[in-house]
This record gives sequence, C-alpha cells and structure tokens, in this order.
Amino acid sequence: MISKNEKSSKEKDMETEAALKKHEERQIFENHIASHGFRMTRQRGLILDIFLKKEGHLSPEELYDLVKAKDQTVGRATIYRMLRLMKEADLARQVNLGDGLSRYEHKYGHAHHDHLICLGCGKAIEVFDAEIEALQEKLAKKHGYALTGHQMDLFGLCPSCREKEE
Repeated sequence: MISKNEKSSKEKDMETEAALKKHEERQIFENHIASHGFRMTRQRGLILDIFLKKEGHLSPEELYDLVKAKDQTVGRATIYRMLRLMKEADLARQVNLGDGLSRYEHKYGHAHHDHLICLGCGKAIEVFDAEIEALQEKLAKKHGYALTGHQMDLFGLCPSCREKEE
C-alpha cells in the first residue's frame, strides 16, 4: 500500500514532468514563431496555454470560447492563425471526425494513434494497433515510399448507436 507521503511524491513528480513538458512546448513554439519573424504576445501565450491544458479534439470555435472566457479581446482570426502556427510547429495536428469540422489535438509528446469515429453520435476514440502500423510500413515499402507520417480515421457506428438502430 502506498503511503500518503509516497503518493504525494509521485504526484509531485508527475506535476514536475508536466510543467517541464509545457515549458518545452512553449519553447518550441517561441522558437518557431521567432524563426518566422513573429514575437510571443500575451494573446498568443494565453491561446497556447489553454490549448496545451485541454486534452481531446478541439474545434477552433471551442478553443475560441475557452480563450474568450479569459480575454474578451481575442478574435477568431487570432485563434485560426495560432492553430496554423501550432500545427507548423508540430505541437498540434488537425483531425477530421467526419462532421465537416476541423479539430485539433496535441501532437508533440503524444504517442501516435488513429481514430475510430461514430457517425451516429460523433464519439471518437483513439486507437493503436501494431499490426496495422506494420502493414502500412509494408505497403509503403512495396511502392518505394519512406513514410514520414500518416493519419487513419475509421468511420462507423459505435456499439450504442448500433444497438439503437436494431
């Protein structure tokens, strides 16, 4: 059984690790925008912090609402520019969950995964399968490609939606 002190120590280690990762992500972003002649503004910092704190798949509008609650002066165009910059810096990746909206999720420091997306309720789950990854590599090699990345989204109906249809 873990004592309170041990658990507290483990929680502190996890918090320290999260803080270091956040600092690293911020540094990556600041270096990226500096290399393009931009500077880190208060609004950019706020948007970056909010995005990095949120897990899951965020639409630009959802991110805008979260940021707007903290700073009324941030406009939608700023959110879209920031998402583009975070994507360019490899901190975010754009995903399509089948509803016509682009969403963004964390990329840096997160394990590769694919998505299973329900066309009924919109639920998306992150999945990883080593066999599928190996088959993709084999397919690319067969055609002379060297993979640099991929995104696989599988669409269908989740068990709950299938049950409702029956």
